[in-house]
Amino acid sequence: MVRHGIFGLAARRALRTGMALSLIGYGIFAAVDARAETVSEALAKAYQSNPQLNGERARQRATDENVPQAMAGYRPQVAATLSYGLQAVRNLLIDNTIQGATLKPWTIGVTVTQTLYNGNKTANSVRVAELQVQSGREALRNVGQGVLLDAVVAYTNVLANQSLVEAQRANVTSLRETLGIAQKRLNAGDVTPTDTSQAEARLARGQADLNAAEVNLAISQATYTQVIGAAPSRLSPAEPMDRLLPRNRDDALNQAFKAHPAVLAAGYDVDVATTTIKVAESSLLPTLTLQGSASKSSQSDPTLGTFGTDQASIVGQLTAPIYDGGLGAAQTRQAKELSSVSRLVLEQVRNQARTAVVGAWVSNEGAKTAVSAAEAEVRAAGVALQGVQREAQGGQRTTVDVLNSQQDLVQAKARLIGAQRDRVIASYSLLSAIGRLDVKTLGLNTPDYLPEVHYHQVRDAWHGLRTPSGQ
Repeated sequence: MVRHGIFGLAARRALRTGMALSLIGYGIFAAVDARAETVSEALAKAYQSNPQLNGERARQRATDENVPQAMAGYRPQVAATLSYGLQAVRNLLIDNTIQGATLKPWTIGVTVTQTLYNGNKTANSVRVAELQVQSGREALRNVGQGVLLDAVVAYTNVLANQSLVEAQRANVTSLRETLGIAQKRLNAGDVTPTDTSQAEARLARGQADLNAAEVNLAISQATYTQVIGAAPSRLSPAEPMDRLLPRNRDDALNQAFKAHPAVLAAGYDVDVATTTIKVAESSLLPTLTLQGSASKSSQSDPTLGTFGTDQASIVGQLTAPIYDGGLGAAQTRQAKELSSVSRLVLEQVRNQARTAVVGAWVSNEGAKTAVSAAEAEVRAAGVALQGVQREAQGGQRTTVDVLNSQQDLVQAKARLIGAQRDRVIASYSLLSAIGRLDVKTLGLNTPDYLPEVHYHQVRDAWHGLRTPSGQ
């Protein structure tokens, strides 16, 4: 009776620990804490403060400036000149007399040049710049998707590792209690030293597993800070985004081909390369310019015949290239080859998008199965632990049997936590693969960055050195 009573106490404690482990695993991704930070709030922070994303936004604003640079070809070029100096003049006249003077010549003038025709180079250059802006916007959107997905991974990793640490702590507590009971039974002569050695070995393993879990948690917290921009505090559970996902794989592929930013950016790059051919061909066409100038000069006549001169002129000039050494032809051929490259890149990107969608789809479906299997494993391991504990109370099982059964439950719980994490990440990965992982689709409580605002601010700017933000 004493033997059964002592072991029964250990069994009840181990059973409570096993039940606690089960609750930890199920609760980490299922319970809701209104005071904790949600995944949506973390994503909003990353969207606003992530340095990689903000760097790409600055790069896109720089790309916007290509448009006003190209549009400068439509506008007149105005240049002013001013000169001043000293000039000594000594003229020998026909009657052998010498005329000399020290002049202080100065000239002031202004010249206005307007290109009337340049083989449509300006129009095509503007078109190229606008297409580059469109491509850049899609590239920016793709980077935004990557940052949001990284944020989801960082968030769920912290959640999962926190859960694993709690599970390992509970396991160590249970193993320490089991070791204490085994030592008491050894002192009472109920068991051999083998039982205590086995319990000590399992406790040492549990402490090592706890240490590894704490190390992984610290690493995941540092990664979270890097991606999100702030250290993690209390985090609410993350749920899969099934409500935003397509109904079947074909629908997912269609959405990716139509809306994925990488595919759209590659399509714009094809248009850029095609239009660049026309820009290269323009160098082989004539150029027509109109130039007006006005100037005023004083003491600039070395013959001393005039004191000052006022001039004004309007000149039209037509320049037709005849032979430039083959430069224009080579540039045109080069542009055509680059256009072929861009089409091949587009096809490659489409293939990559197809592969990404298929991979994300099957991963998401597989994650659902993995979670169901892990939940079943945890339930079965819990029932098995209870059975082994009851049998141990009747003397049909040994201490090592209880330890093994408890270890099976801990490992099953770790697999469930990993499966739940993978389930959330897989759903967001599929959303990213179809090109819909963005602020608007997720409904994040943060202003959406609109690159077209800066574009319209600078597109028709005729002057000004400061950026719209005041830099």
